[in-house]
Order: sequence, then structure tokens, then C-alpha cells
Amino acid sequence: MADDRFWDPIAEERESGLQRLLGYRIVAWEDGFAAVCLDLKPHHMNRSGVLHGGVVATMLDAVGGLTGLYCPVPGHVRKAVSISLNINFVGQARDQTVRAEARKIGGGRKIFFARGECLAADGSLIATAEGSYRYRSGSEDSAGIPRED
Repeated sequence: MADDRFWDPIAEERESGLQRLLGYRIVAWEDGFAAVCLDLKPHHMNRSGVLHGGVVATMLDAVGGLTGLYCPVPGHVRKAVSISLNINFVGQARDQTVRAEARKIGGGRKIFFARGECLAADGSLIATAEGSYRYRSGSEDSAGIPRED
């Protein structure tokens, strides 16, 4: 059994294939809150040379889902699927690092809701989002389920 004093849920979380492909990383994660960062590279840009909206949407969807999936039990995991995601694009980024963060804003036993925003390196707002997520079977309980290796 892991020593809870030294257990790091971010370090234990396995990257998804898309996370690995895009290169964003979890930088904060606790019950009801999460944040991810991405160092911008040429492959993240659209034809106009600014951060592609699909990358922003992916980050906001991922961070919104994480808000309801924190699991305090070492070796356990919680999972969910996105039901809906509404995004408002209000700014842009061209270089440096962008950050998406979200908070869980409610829900019930099977479904939860999150609100988030994506920020440029200078703190300016790129986009806002609200999402709905459904827990996968067994993930409704905060203790989660044993991680399958």
C-alpha cells in the first residue's frame, strides 16, 4: 500500500493517447478543481497562426472532466464520459503556454457539471466553457475503482 503522505494523484494519472499527442499536462488537481497547461508548438496552430480552437476545446473538455474524477484512494481511478460541451471563444494565443482550468459546479450521483476557462500566458481570456459529464460504472463513488494495469 502506498504511503498517503507522499502519494501524488497527478503523477499516478496515466496520460491518454490524445493528451500525449497534444502535449498538455495536468498541473493542479483536487476534488472539484483541475488545471492543465500546454506549451504551444507549430502543430497546435491553425492556418492563421493562432492556437487552433480544437486544441482549446480538447483542453477545456479534459479539465472539465477531471473536476469530477479526483480520487483520494491510491491505486484507484474514476472515469467519466462527456455528455455536452459549450464553448465561447473570445480571444487568441500565438505563443508561450496556455492554461485551462475548471471547477465542478454541481451534479448528482451519475452526472456532474463543470465550468472552465482557457487563458493565454499574459492572463488574457481565450475561451470559456461549460460541460456535462456522466460517471462510468463504479466511478460515482469518490473511492473509485481499482486501476486496471
